[in-house]
This record gives sequence, C-alpha cells and structure tokens, in this order.
Amino acid sequence: MPMIEDPSIGWLARVLDLSVVRSELVMSNMANIDTPGYRTRDVNFRQELERATDGPFEYAALSPAVHTVQGLVERPDGNNVSLEREGLLLADTQLRFNAAIQLLRDKFKMLNSAIHEGSSTS
Repeated sequence: MPMIEDPSIGWLARVLDLSVVRSELVMSNMANIDTPGYRTRDVNFRQELERATDGPFEYAALSPAVHTVQGLVERPDGNNVSLEREGLLLADTQLRFNAAIQLLRDKFKMLNSAIHEGSSTS
C-alpha cells in the first residue's frame, strides 16, 4: 500500500517512465539511422497513459507496448528512420518530462507545507 494515496502522483510517475522509454527508443532509432532494414520504434504515449489510468494503478504491471512506426518514408535499404521526426519527438518528450517533474515538485511542496502546518498547530 502506498504511503501517499494520490492518483496524480502515480500518473505523473507514469509520464516520467514513459518519457524515459520514449527517449531511449528515439536515441536507438537515431543510432540506427544507417542500419539497413531498421524500422523506427515508438510507444503510443497517449494510449499508454490512458491504460495507466484504467482501473486501479498497478505500477509493476505497466510495461509499455513498443511498436514499429508505420507510414514513414522508407529508403532503398529498408530503413525508415527520419532524423527530423526523431529530433522533434526527443524535444517533445523532454518538455513532457520537465513538466511532469515540475508538477511533482509542486505536489510535494504542497504536501510538505500541509505536514508542517499540521505539526505547528498541534
């Protein structure tokens, strides 16, 4: 049982985890730009967050579904990695990560303030 029962903390933790997974996939895609036949991989960020909020939050059971990206331009060697796409995804993922970190900081500041206010009035 978690010490703090706040679903937003679990949701924000999931955003952080998904951001890390997506960043690793993007970096792997970029590293394989010259690998013949390599297919771009990604996670569906929105779908994974929705899955995390369906029913009770069970952290250990949430491993994101990684898929190959369809519909990208393929080079003659079969590789479909686009540096432009990956660069944009990396920037977007970093923004999400930073926003989630800031929201968690704010949440913990509020909890800390509530704890200190509660202990000073008793």
